[in-house]
Amino acid sequence: MPPIVSIVGKSESGKTTLLEKLIAELKSRGYRVATVKHAPQESSFDEPGKDSWRHIQAGSEAAVISSSDKLVLIKPLSSEPSFEQIAYLLGEDYDIILAEGFSQGDAPKIEVHRKQSGPLLPDARKLIAIATDEPLETKTRQFSLEDTKGIADLLEKGFLKPQRERLSLYVNHTPIVLTVFPKQIITNILLALASSLKGVKKVKNLDIFYRKP
Repeated sequence: MPPIVSIVGKSESGKTTLLEKLIAELKSRGYRVATVKHAPQESSFDEPGKDSWRHIQAGSEAAVISSSDKLVLIKPLSSEPSFEQIAYLLGEDYDIILAEGFSQGDAPKIEVHRKQSGPLLPDARKLIAIATDEPLETKTRQFSLEDTKGIADLLEKGFLKPQRERLSLYVNHTPIVLTVFPKQIITNILLALASSLKGVKKVKNLDIFYRKP
């Protein structure tokens, strides 16, 4: 799974603005970025009467709306998904996934803070940095709200470069954390098997899917 970092903060703190700047900065460095926005529970993405809505009402497990320049996936859920489940749907074709919101999730977080907003979020776990307009008494690393390059450097050093070569394993749609030894064994076996197949040249990425009824 690509590395995941959440941009969190109180309402109107500037989360979206920071996220926009980080996307542009990381893209200028050659990285592929995907984003996820946490929306209120009552948000509607599919209007009654539309073809995709009719597909879902007829019993389709998921519907994709495809046009010449974009795809939209609509997938009904019985409960709110975890961030890891969302990342699984996005797939592996990205260097990093940046989320806006998900302050209760398990992903590392950067909090956007403004003086007029009051104290920091009380329940943001795994806080790796704070983008702030005032100095704070905390051991967490702090950046100016305008220091996009500094925050991007932090992401590049701590998340992007260490995972440029990546092996992801999912069992029952759940990501499995692999230590160095099994990761190397699995990588070597898969590369050897794929490279031995007729017509396969240099392997840059490899997808395997297995399903048992």
